[in-house]
Amino acid sequence: MGEFNGFVQGHCAPAFERVARQFALHFETGQEVGAGLCVYHRGEMVVDLWGGLADPDTRTPWTADTLSVVFSVSKGLTAIALNLAAERGSFAWDAPVVEYWPGFGQCGKQAITVRQLFNHQAGLAALSTPLTLAQYCDPAQRLAMRAALEQQAPAVPAAQAYHALSFGMYADHFFELACGEPVGAFLHREWLDPLEADVFMGTPAAQDHRVATLLPVKNGARLRQMLWAALRGGSTEANVARSVLRGGLAKQALTNPAGDMADYNAEPARRCCLPWASATATARGLARAYLPWSVGGHWQGRSWVSPATIEQVKSRQSWSARDLVLGKALGWSQGFVKEEAGVFSPNPESFGHPGIGGPLGWCDPTAQLAIGYTLNRSDWRVRSPRALALCAAIYDCV
Repeated sequence: MGEFNGFVQGHCAPAFERVARQFALHFETGQEVGAGLCVYHRGEMVVDLWGGLADPDTRTPWTADTLSVVFSVSKGLTAIALNLAAERGSFAWDAPVVEYWPGFGQCGKQAITVRQLFNHQAGLAALSTPLTLAQYCDPAQRLAMRAALEQQAPAVPAAQAYHALSFGMYADHFFELACGEPVGAFLHREWLDPLEADVFMGTPAAQDHRVATLLPVKNGARLRQMLWAALRGGSTEANVARSVLRGGLAKQALTNPAGDMADYNAEPARRCCLPWASATATARGLARAYLPWSVGGHWQGRSWVSPATIEQVKSRQSWSARDLVLGKALGWSQGFVKEEAGVFSPNPESFGHPGIGGPLGWCDPTAQLAIGYTLNRSDWRVRSPRALALCAAIYDCV
């Protein structure tokens, strides 16, 4: 146990002290309010840090056990479940979705494969039926939500476009039909609980006292920052801002079901397993969830995931120099994000999923790294400079 600059507690291996300094710097400069960072290297925990406040109003400190909403990091957790289920024979990636979900085959979707759907190539980034987050969280409306997905026609042509919210909705219903149970139940039983990964896909009321207060960027402030980035140009964030501000597909993909960031930190969204955004986690929990993937699938005497499955997601399966929703270079492999080299990792074999505002669950089987980063002060950018700086420091140490 140690204390770094009076802001941060925890420990790190001597070789990773630069990471602790970078993490502490974010508190010194007022970039963080509360946050946690955990890193495993070669199967051993080398960084376990936390600091700041889980709730500035009550002055509740952030601890090693503080949970926070991790937004689209939830998609990476869902991808873990999908890959495990496929490995066990529940479905085949290149089979048509209709083989497992007959109702999906409406409005021109009969030939869409499971791989296309979860690699964001199905043309289903936007929903035509207006929905709200509250509707989707209501169990009484589950069949109506499924019908809306079934009746959606794909965009033509179906080029790669980030299924920002619809990914999780399709995964939710596909998993239940193909595997015979909810994705959250499977993931907890088969992965999170045996690994003792402190992550919840549907957070029970008994854990509410551990959940940090989210501090999202106000819509007005976010819009001003995006406008300025778009006008300046010359950066990834400028490309993203221009895509979103242009409206059309990007706006539809990011706003339906309707709800703002704060809604995901409150009931009923927190109680639901929303496979696109509602997971809560500690930094330790996220790093632990990716740990077996970083060491070839075998850890502490147990085989957790097949090396063949890991090998499949090392390579990019989809890639676009300009994703039609995010406006930046991006790709996916069986549900996991594949980023440009140097964003989170210099190694193209790495994968995982970031969340809006900054949280990150990431794995690098080449460097044998598993990374979990959680926070409550959201960044307006799609790729938080804090997350990027922490990853750069981690790789400098490796």
